[in-house]
Amino acid sequence: MPLRHTDKSNVEYYLVLFDSDGNERPEQDGSLLSKALTGAVGNHVTDVFLSSHGWMGDIPAAIRQYDSWIEAMAAQAGDRERARALDPDFKALIVGLHWPSKPWGTEDVGAALLDDEPDEFADEQQTDPAELVERYAKRIADTPAARTALATILDAADDDQVLDQVAKGELPPQLARAYQTLFGEAGLDLGGATAAPGSDQRAFSPLDIITQWASATANQPQQGTGEQPGAARQPTVARQSSAEGQPGLLDGAVGQPGLLGGGIRQNLKDALLGPVRQLSFWAMKHRARSVGETGVHALLVELQNSAPDARFHLMGHSFGCIVVSAAVAGPLDNGTVTSRLPRPVHSLFLAQGALSLWSFAERIPYPPEVPGYFQPIGVPPALVQGPIVTTRSTFDHAVGTFFPLGAKLGDERLLDDELPEFGGVGAFGIQGTAASTTHDMPVLNASADYSFDAGQIYNIDASKVICHGNWPSGAHSDIAQPPIAHLFWRAALSGIANA
Repeated sequence: MPLRHTDKSNVEYYLVLFDSDGNERPEQDGSLLSKALTGAVGNHVTDVFLSSHGWMGDIPAAIRQYDSWIEAMAAQAGDRERARALDPDFKALIVGLHWPSKPWGTEDVGAALLDDEPDEFADEQQTDPAELVERYAKRIADTPAARTALATILDAADDDQVLDQVAKGELPPQLARAYQTLFGEAGLDLGGATAAPGSDQRAFSPLDIITQWASATANQPQQGTGEQPGAARQPTVARQSSAEGQPGLLDGAVGQPGLLGGGIRQNLKDALLGPVRQLSFWAMKHRARSVGETGVHALLVELQNSAPDARFHLMGHSFGCIVVSAAVAGPLDNGTVTSRLPRPVHSLFLAQGALSLWSFAERIPYPPEVPGYFQPIGVPPALVQGPIVTTRSTFDHAVGTFFPLGAKLGDERLLDDELPEFGGVGAFGIQGTAASTTHDMPVLNASADYSFDAGQIYNIDASKVICHGNWPSGAHSDIAQPPIAHLFWRAALSGIANA
């Protein structure tokens, strides 16, 4: 699929495929699409738009997302006219980046597209345990020890004795060992909020994750129901019960609907899979960074060298924000850029970013009070010449509720202005940067003007637009619409004007 066309607008874009290690995947004829891109970008292209999808993306899902996003961009006629007014020779080349981020996704290049996006939780609940072991092993760690641990966890979901213990807030020793084995096999670190994506958690406590997962999901709409805009739900961390007869995790749940609409056995299965999902989540953060700083960074360097006068605009969604940020920064060695781009990119757009709110911080205001992982992007000479623009929404439950689960132990510390130690850009914007360079703004309509200046960060509250979606992710993927496409255009156009 070297060159794709969207159905409605017939806009062309390239879809470059990477494997889980950041290596470019050959096309069906054995060729590498990057080689074709280096030729195409030199054909009078003035602006290159690179986008990365995020969580739960296989090849069909990536194509669906890029088709809808690019069609939303193409529909902004006024912005396209503005681009030509700023540069009469304006000619865009659009690249979608694919990396495998779905536990049981379809990575066949020739796979047919489905009419509907599969529901990950509904699919999971209907899947044979042996198949779930296979799927999660490929996502977290495909080793004999990891597979044995996964089988132990899934078997526990059908064990009445385990049910009794978990209901009292206790984990059987064999189950606790299985979780810790899985964590060890995943190769993840516990570096706290200052660490690289995938290691930016302080602890791995399976029982805490189970209780947090149960608390966050207990009162939510049943899966598959549309969630309308309303008051934002705030996640509540459940407390572990003590041995002195305090209420347990599942007390009172017998005969009641499950966490996602099932009975008490489904309650238990969902709760016990919480730590597995969390490890999968952390593993994908790690993969997003690895793919971005290796394969995508190399592609960006190659394209910039092939088109020395072209402007580059990067956009990420969800974990894709980690991919594009890592592509700009390249491999980092203790906060030092080791592979600098030939020149800065002209704009960076982070839609509902599933990366730490402190990623770009000059100094994270929690011990040990060091810079954020991607802080080198803004250190002179800055790697982004134009604006960095983010969106956030109170209806994004994937980032607002599930992103911080399991990253901490006990009560979370909060600053006076209630900025947490662990939280996502899609919930709080970029924080910890200089007040003179960081601006909070509401989202505007699809024809309004934004005054974006070079070298500035703009956190856009898009709650009134990014507000529709089903539980559990909420409005996380509700971005392919005119005001958000216009926002990306304005970020890119500011990069063009500033250039």
